[in-house]
Amino acid sequence: MSEMVDKVKKKSFKMPHSLVIIALIVLGAAIATWIVPSGQYERIANSAGKKVIDAKSFKYIANTPVNIFKLGNYAVSGYIETASLIFVILFSGAAFNVIVASGALQSLIAMVSKKFSSKETIFIPIVTLIFALICTTQGVNTFIGFAPVMVMFAKALGFDSIVGAGIILLGGAVGFSTGTLNVNTTIVAQNIAGLPPYSGIGYRAFCFIVFLIITNIYLIKYAKKVRNNPESSFMYDLDLLSDSNKSEASDFDKPMDTRKWMVIFVLFALLGVIVYGGVKLGWDLEETASIFIWMGILAGACAGFGPSKIAKCMVDGAKKMIGAALIIGLARSVSGILTAGKIMDTCIYGMAQVLGFLPAYVQGAAMYIANLILNLFITSGSGLANTVMPLFVPLADLVGLSRQSAVLAFNFGDGFGNYVLPTSSALMGILGAANIPYDRWMKFMWKLFLIWVAVGCTLMIVAQMIHYGPM
Repeated sequence: MSEMVDKVKKKSFKMPHSLVIIALIVLGAAIATWIVPSGQYERIANSAGKKVIDAKSFKYIANTPVNIFKLGNYAVSGYIETASLIFVILFSGAAFNVIVASGALQSLIAMVSKKFSSKETIFIPIVTLIFALICTTQGVNTFIGFAPVMVMFAKALGFDSIVGAGIILLGGAVGFSTGTLNVNTTIVAQNIAGLPPYSGIGYRAFCFIVFLIITNIYLIKYAKKVRNNPESSFMYDLDLLSDSNKSEASDFDKPMDTRKWMVIFVLFALLGVIVYGGVKLGWDLEETASIFIWMGILAGACAGFGPSKIAKCMVDGAKKMIGAALIIGLARSVSGILTAGKIMDTCIYGMAQVLGFLPAYVQGAAMYIANLILNLFITSGSGLANTVMPLFVPLADLVGLSRQSAVLAFNFGDGFGNYVLPTSSALMGILGAANIPYDRWMKFMWKLFLIWVAVGCTLMIVAQMIHYGPM
């Protein structure tokens, strides 16, 4: 009996699947409509023609609780409302799977790593920049399999495993978390906020540069310390026992050729088309989805794949995004439930009262911190966007924060927390591939994370000062 008790005690808590967490939130929202008083704001058109809240018009109204047995109906409605967005995510996954299958990205990174490996002040920033640029459109978990390559290069240069994994994780963190081009986060949030796709890209690009510079300074400083004194490495004892994983790295260490350069050209050219169409031509999600279809076909043709192989790669890539698609639709139903129960405005009113106690110039920073906390429970970027943005958009209107700033607060809060949370698949996947224990990573990472939080708050304050827009 005592042995059984000991086994139970030894079992560690395992975070439920993101879909389960969203489902619990959906249930919680429905229950809340039976408890929270219903309320309502009047909506008026602002100077840009967008419906916004009249801050002085809130009033309590008769309760209209949601029928628990109709939650399936709300879930289906959520999927219908997000159909265009789901197609973008599925087709982007399909396209990038073709590109990854071509080996072009892997060879490009390996080539740059070799060329600039003699100086860490050049090598580290250039390779982190590559990962950062790629992760403006993709999640960092795309490069879990590349972790052994970077660990091998880092050790060859006199660094440690943390530097190798950090190049991927930290570069990817900056690209993903600043939300420059990300379909799963920025476009989801902007769609909910009623903003043009990819609008506000200039300031997000500025944030990208600021975070990239600060992150590289931190990583280079650590790398130099390890090279000068190997025993100062947080991985010193474990790295002595491990190999360079050359067998795994060799799978990625293949030279660039004409076909691979053509694939890279297709990738960046069509990403440029997507951004131009969204910003200048007023494209919506349907047009973006269609470009991703062409990206997969053209990249596959450039790689020399036949029609069947292109189709298989695209199907496999789309399969990887099914989880995100399911989360998006279900998460969108939360706002439908809160609206049907007439408590959405009550929640907004309550949060506005809390933010009202804060000075106006830190309200954006407070929204960023709120997103960081919520990311503890919802690690899916698209799921978090669909859960919080329906609340934060009208809240931003109410307190005088631009909707673009609300999207930026979401980007920062959703992204940067993923590189300290043990529930993050990208973090734990890369640490696992690099054989780095989570506690060793946190010894290296905790200071940088606090720096990220401070810089993010500062950039949110600047966004308020410049009235970051549109809207």
